[in-house]
Amino acid sequence: MRLKSFLFALMLMLGMAGLNAQQIIAHRGYWKTNGSAQNSITALMKADSIRVFGSEVDVWLSSDGVPVVNHDAHVTLNGKELIVQDTPLATLRKVKLANGETLPTVEEYLDAFASCRHTRLIIEFKTHSSKEREAELARKVIGMVREQGLQEKVEYITFGLHFVQQVRMIDPQAKVYYLNGDLSPGVLAAIGAAGFDYHYNVVYKRPQWVQAAHNLGQKVNIWTVNSPEDIQKIIGLKADYITTDEPLLVRETIEKQ
Repeated sequence: MRLKSFLFALMLMLGMAGLNAQQIIAHRGYWKTNGSAQNSITALMKADSIRVFGSEVDVWLSSDGVPVVNHDAHVTLNGKELIVQDTPLATLRKVKLANGETLPTVEEYLDAFASCRHTRLIIEFKTHSSKEREAELARKVIGMVREQGLQEKVEYITFGLHFVQQVRMIDPQAKVYYLNGDLSPGVLAAIGAAGFDYHYNVVYKRPQWVQAAHNLGQKVNIWTVNSPEDIQKIIGLKADYITTDEPLLVRETIEKQ
């Protein structure tokens, strides 16, 4: 009887481990819900409320040197298109998100994130017009994370190799993942990246990279996985993280496995 109880408990733990093996990252926060918007503070808090592993956010440097949150290189204000990195903060603060929130600064975003209890923040450094600007952005954002004591809850992603180098130099303990899809796990290990964070089409062409990364002790994230078919495929490839605009659908699919 005791043996049966032990075996049942072991099977239960293994089953739970399987459910937790693949973690969910809400792309630009959990924004496909009432009152939310992409990269809004509300999207961050809603991601925390559904207890996903991570909430992704995109950051730029304004023309006057303030880190701000926005995905696209451009914003629209009064019908006019503005380049984020060429626009001062005072002007960017006039931009409203789809839910009516003001375009946030990174400082405001981190202030809100400090109260999150269930999710990590995945910060994407957007590539800029010069390496000097990128270095300034990396230094300021990582400095803000340190000031808030949030290093253990923040990870970084980027399309730019220069940002990978900057993160490794500024905070060697920080995890940084590469997004561009053109480097093998071996190359990423050599430059100190924690793993790759590639679009699912890249991984469909090179599925062997998932196991290669794991063999090197790296983690694998796949973006942006939204359709039921792609969710099933990525689960089958055993990626560590799944970045999605549909976090609840991904969770439901994982739990059915």
